[in-house]
Amino acid sequence: MNKVQTDRRICRTVVAALAGLTLVGCASKPLMPYTTASTPLMLVPAVETGEQDRRGRFREIFCEVLEARKDSIPDYRSCEEAITRLGFEPPGSGEAVNLGPAQRRLTAFFVPGVGWDCFSEWLAMEDTIPEHLRQFGYDMVTLDVDGLSSSEFNARLIRDAILDMQQEGMDPDLVLVGYSKGAPDILQAIVSYPEIHHRVAAVVSAAGSVGGSPLAYDATDAQLNMLQHFPGATCKPGEQGALTDLRPDTRKAWLASNPLPEGIPYYSLMTFPEPERISSMLRGSYKKIGKVDARNDSQVIFYVQFIPDSTLIAYLNADHWALAVPIARTHDIVGEILVDQNAFPREALHEALLRFIEEDLQDRGN
Repeated sequence: MNKVQTDRRICRTVVAALAGLTLVGCASKPLMPYTTASTPLMLVPAVETGEQDRRGRFREIFCEVLEARKDSIPDYRSCEEAITRLGFEPPGSGEAVNLGPAQRRLTAFFVPGVGWDCFSEWLAMEDTIPEHLRQFGYDMVTLDVDGLSSSEFNARLIRDAILDMQQEGMDPDLVLVGYSKGAPDILQAIVSYPEIHHRVAAVVSAAGSVGGSPLAYDATDAQLNMLQHFPGATCKPGEQGALTDLRPDTRKAWLASNPLPEGIPYYSLMTFPEPERISSMLRGSYKKIGKVDARNDSQVIFYVQFIPDSTLIAYLNADHWALAVPIARTHDIVGEILVDQNAFPREALHEALLRFIEEDLQDRGN
């Protein structure tokens, strides 16, 4: 069977297997069910929470990186197309942007979300981001957590991986980047295992499900377990805790009872795509969450991606998969039919992220 035939078969399988992940089925019950068993909540403007809004400076760095690398990276788009301007955005500092060697050898420690290990082999991701970062003295590693298990389970894996790196003679300055459910997994690790704090330079929510997703109320473990039947999947059933940990009531109760440790800088890199930037495969879940709030990336609403008291970095004009799952780069047919808005300059984004954090840590005296 040639690649075209394989990709066409994959298209049919993806629709079925990923239904559990994108939760595109019809539902008559409310996504956010009525309950009084909830943590008291309020939604206030970010400026009233005491967080730092550094969008202007990040925009300066990202724009310069994009323009400097546009001939050497895939999926280039202009800075104005890549970042969403939301309300009043504070101006940048106007300071020069370092585009040369890193001043601090930061390593992005990427923790992915639900089901990643089920389709990572098929995805066949090329190491374009780590290779790009190494040119400048940065690096990136991806931790294969258990994509169908709870945050508590995965927090232990994160802890062990960080400590193992030190035992193997590696001594990286880690920026923990939590994508989707990877963000709650990281926060659980930070709270539960203080012995890793000395290795952590910063924590980033990248479209993180910090406050959960209403889609998790409408899903079942049986749907999620369909991901085990994805072509080439090597994932295991896990201990069935992923969905529970993605429900908004679970996430908000956890945040209320687990204050984040001080001394670690936290950052939020959030997705806020234009409706036309949502891939075909994700439009069903985008519309479903849209019954709660149309300002979502097909999996999470923009404001639930924010880590409390963190530094706001940017709102990106990308759907949930475009931010971190480069399907269209390795599967043309699937990209054309199902994930037709998957292109995003991820290499430049990660470089800009580490350059921004490097500069911010220096300003903080860390």
